[in-house]
Amino acid sequence: MTLPAFLFSALGEIAGCFAFWHVLRLGGSPWWLPAGVVSLGAFATALTFVDSEAAGRAFAAYGGIYIVSSLVWMWLVEGVRPDRWDAAGALLCLAGAAVIVFGPRGG
Repeated sequence: MTLPAFLFSALGEIAGCFAFWHVLRLGGSPWWLPAGVVSLGAFATALTFVDSEAAGRAFAAYGGIYIVSSLVWMWLVEGVRPDRWDAAGALLCLAGAAVIVFGPRGG
């Protein structure tokens, strides 16, 4: 359940933040804002379904998924293709998230 929760969370957070970006930076209609608020609520709710005994650990591990998802959003929605530095940074973040998720506990 963790990966689907992370992916749904990322979609909710990115879409919600983009709604505010669209209004405040791109001059979009304020009617985007209620959808953004709902999307951010879905993000927060979905993150509670992550299988973790500590919220902070779930949030930290989610960071890697969020970064990769943001770059995919940038490419698919905004039409800006990630460059090699984006890819390298995303891989570093995913490696860090993997250490958080799969690291041994208890000592």
